[in-house]
Amino acid sequence: MSFKINRDKSNRHVAITPWEKYQSEERKRAAKKPNRVQRIGAKLPRLKHQKNRRLAQRMGILIAIFGIILVISGYYVSPLSHVGRISVSGNQALSRQRVIQLSGIDHGDSIYRVVGKEQQLSKRVKRQTPRVKRITFSIAHFNQLSIHVAEYPTAGFVPANGYYRVALGSGVISQERQKQPTGSYPVYDKFKSHKQLSQMIQQYAKLSKKIQTGISEIQFSPTQADPERVHLYMNDGNEVYATISTFASKMAYYPSIAAKMSHKEIVNLEVGAYSYSF
Repeated sequence: MSFKINRDKSNRHVAITPWEKYQSEERKRAAKKPNRVQRIGAKLPRLKHQKNRRLAQRMGILIAIFGIILVISGYYVSPLSHVGRISVSGNQALSRQRVIQLSGIDHGDSIYRVVGKEQQLSKRVKRQTPRVKRITFSIAHFNQLSIHVAEYPTAGFVPANGYYRVALGSGVISQERQKQPTGSYPVYDKFKSHKQLSQMIQQYAKLSKKIQTGISEIQFSPTQADPERVHLYMNDGNEVYATISTFASKMAYYPSIAAKMSHKEIVNLEVGAYSYSF
């Protein structure tokens, strides 16, 4: 038997050692490196542009923050953040200076003693004086304070220890006092009950101005039949008897009754409405 050796190398399968395999992979990677470097190099300008843009955005934010801080700091030290002119309106019995004093706000104070604290200021003023019915605070033109007051009107005077205390339309006897009554307001006398005096004052406050100015004095003069009876002395010389609870509604008829009288008489408004001679 004869053997023939096949010397054709193309048909042989030669085993590759691990070292040869590693060398082959390294050659392949080395062949790819120039292309990779080229791709990264192509991206560098775009990356640099993005980096500069982010840097500019951050710088813009920082500048804006510092700018806001400077503006706020400048505002706080400027005159615009402090109360300048103070105007008072609606006051009658209370003077302008008294209203400002009651508010506790003065020229040069921070406007933030007013802004957001209007309700607190209003309550503070009302605690100090019963004269104030409503009071509002507002800021205009950055630092100009406007105060508007609504007062309870004066409704007469009550004798007290040699002085006359002021009665307000709310029925409250204020701490304001004076030596003599002023204006065309009545004097309330002989009232023993504070509650009845307060009711009488509130009834008086409901009258028209014309009827109010015609009353000189109101005395408490109860009877068994009418424990709420009051005795009025009018400026026209007439006298009136009335009941506290119906005083305002009955006194509305007084001008028409007085117009029909030919001489000074007594007008009784307790039950019905009639007049008779002294």
